[in-house]
Amino acid sequence: MEQARSGWINGLIGVIIFSGSLPATRVAVQAFDPVFLTVARAAIAGILSLALLLLFRERRPARGDLASLTIVALGVVVGFPLLTALALQHVTSAHSIVFIGLLPLATAIFGVVRGGERPRAAFWAFSLLGSALVAGFALSQGLTASPVGDALMLGAIVVCGLGYAEGARLSRRLGGWQVICWALVLSLPLMGLLTLLYWPGSFADVAAPAWISLAYVSLFSMLIGFVFWYRGLAQGGIAAVGQLQLLQPFFGLALAATLLREEVTPIMLLVTVAVILCVIGARRFAQ
Repeated sequence: MEQARSGWINGLIGVIIFSGSLPATRVAVQAFDPVFLTVARAAIAGILSLALLLLFRERRPARGDLASLTIVALGVVVGFPLLTALALQHVTSAHSIVFIGLLPLATAIFGVVRGGERPRAAFWAFSLLGSALVAGFALSQGLTASPVGDALMLGAIVVCGLGYAEGARLSRRLGGWQVICWALVLSLPLMGLLTLLYWPGSFADVAAPAWISLAYVSLFSMLIGFVFWYRGLAQGGIAAVGQLQLLQPFFGLALAATLLREEVTPIMLLVTVAVILCVIGARRFAQ
């Protein structure tokens, strides 16, 4: 019971940190190329991760862990940041944040496939209901909103769910912070090279908010958030703790409205409240 409680606390901290990712990315892509933003944040976090691993003299992962670390890297280091950065050129962060409501379902599915978990039928009913509410919201906006942006967000959700589940499974052996650090270090040579290739000709027009946003997504979204998130998933269960992601739209919409002055419509708030109720039901039947 204590471990499950600790898992939910760690998971909630991770979700709160991740809630600032899309608003920060939205600010950053107004000044940085999306590809440069993706590779630069990964390179910065990778350098910090390498320093941490050397400082604590962590053992190298076993050869059998490299495939799983590659999946984590492709899912959460490259795939999700790149796809969301591209999506945010077509949709607002308030619109994209609600798609995060699909992440619990994606994470739970991969938790079954990769983690061997077996939630009860009622869990899937609540999880599907939450996902249906999010999908219904997207459709209610009409295709004129941006089918390209919505498709990119859906792709981001799939690869992120896989990266979450794979990282949580690996965290049971390596530890939460070690998994994300090794995934970032594994990506570092490629991300560093791409950072140099996509290096802008000038930073003269980049204002302070963009630099702050780059720092946030590099340090918090790419590294610190995962320390808590992977620990929470490993302690409390992938499917169970994964439902906390349904709270992310609530925090994210609040940030989008407060910091970016973006419009948060009544339907957005209704969807957010509804998915929060779904997480309560899903948690009860996750085990």
